[in-house]
Amino acid sequence: MSETHPDPDPRRSPGLEDGGGVPPGETPPGESSTPAGAPDQNANTPSGWGPVPLVLLLVLAVLVAGFFIAYAVAL
Repeated sequence: MSETHPDPDPRRSPGLEDGGGVPPGETPPGESSTPAGAPDQNANTPSGWGPVPLVLLLVLAVLVAGFFIAYAVAL
């Protein structure tokens, strides 16, 4: 679903002078769509968790589990 919008033809656009200039007080013609020229926003996204945060979470989970096991044994 790619849609392209070519630039307007200066010969058929109202309010343009010879050479494509816009006289004072006139609104220039609209430009083409910007998504066609926008960069890919998903190009530099991370692919997942790195090894350091995963190891830290696992160590924390083992410490919490060890605390509850020690608490249950002490009862």
